[in-house]
Amino acid sequence: MSQSVCFNAEITKNCRFLVLGSMPGKVSLLEQAYYAHPRNTFWPIMSRVFNFSADLTYQEKLIQLNEAGVGLWDVIAACYREGSLDSAIQPNGLQINDFAACFRLYPNLGKVLLNGQKAAQLFIKKALPELEKAGFELQYSIMPSTSPAFASMTFDQKLVQWQRAFDL
Repeated sequence: MSQSVCFNAEITKNCRFLVLGSMPGKVSLLEQAYYAHPRNTFWPIMSRVFNFSADLTYQEKLIQLNEAGVGLWDVIAACYREGSLDSAIQPNGLQINDFAACFRLYPNLGKVLLNGQKAAQLFIKKALPELEKAGFELQYSIMPSTSPAFASMTFDQKLVQWQRAFDL
């Protein structure tokens, strides 16, 4: 079983929203890019929500997202997992990112969007209590996962939920 380590946060000072996944999957880890699996709907949804081309390079997409006030990160800093499924994440050795430091560094972040149930479960159980103790008051929403493993909603259903979350 191999250890996975998350990417650096992709946040700028103007970001008001923070999208949190659980941990990058195998394809994303190989490509060193958030949501790199070709069937993950994250980038197609973001390109529709914020009106940019889904054909941009990864770096150009990150710039578009940051300019729209959206940052990316993961709840998990490091974990052991075989494959890409969240259900394969082992509870032993699980490390959560330092969100208190993140919200101190980026005080404009006001709303957290949790991309999928695993991200939501871990953020609410492991990160939120510490943030509340530190005096942070955050809004958060549990979003439909953009992962290809979550197929109980159509692309259009997911798109509507994400558009609403960004108050658009």
